[in-house]
Amino acid sequence: MVRPGGRSARVQESVHAAVRQLQAELGRDALTVPLVAARAGVTPSTVYRRWGDLQELMSDVAVEHLRPEAPPADLGTLRADLGVWAEQFLDEMASPPGRAYIRDALLGDPDGSNAGLCSAYAAEQIDVVLARASERGEAVPGTEQVIDHVVAPIMYRILFRPGRLDAAYARELVEHALAIRRPPPAEQS
Repeated sequence: MVRPGGRSARVQESVHAAVRQLQAELGRDALTVPLVAARAGVTPSTVYRRWGDLQELMSDVAVEHLRPEAPPADLGTLRADLGVWAEQFLDEMASPPGRAYIRDALLGDPDGSNAGLCSAYAAEQIDVVLARASERGEAVPGTEQVIDHVVAPIMYRILFRPGRLDAAYARELVEHALAIRRPPPAEQS
């Protein structure tokens, strides 16, 4: 979603802030559109017109929260950078707030656009790690290979098989992804 400017940006900011404040004060289950609108200083119709319903609003807030605030750490090697990034990704997503944000992002996302944004955030972070490694002359896997062999298993375990969600598991996934050899460009289809 392109960040809106002017009044639209102020409305989005105040509504998102109201959701975060009310969640902290009252809990997620107590939220209603009229309550959020009153706290944000807008009418409920403004919220309904922009977000449709509470689930879509919560999805928008969750996606905004899941947006990384800083580039991944640069520790000097692909293995170190990707390993630390994977550990942090797993830690954040597997935490109780992370799981709640994942749930909210997906529940209020009828067309899959918010899921696509979350995926793009991870891909952008991976691209930064891979570009740094490539600039250092290291052989790098493709972004999709890292998503398929690091991000996807982490998300699957968070959603369906929550055991073994620790730093060692994240590092193991990274080692596996880095061990896979990509065919030369001429052999790729």
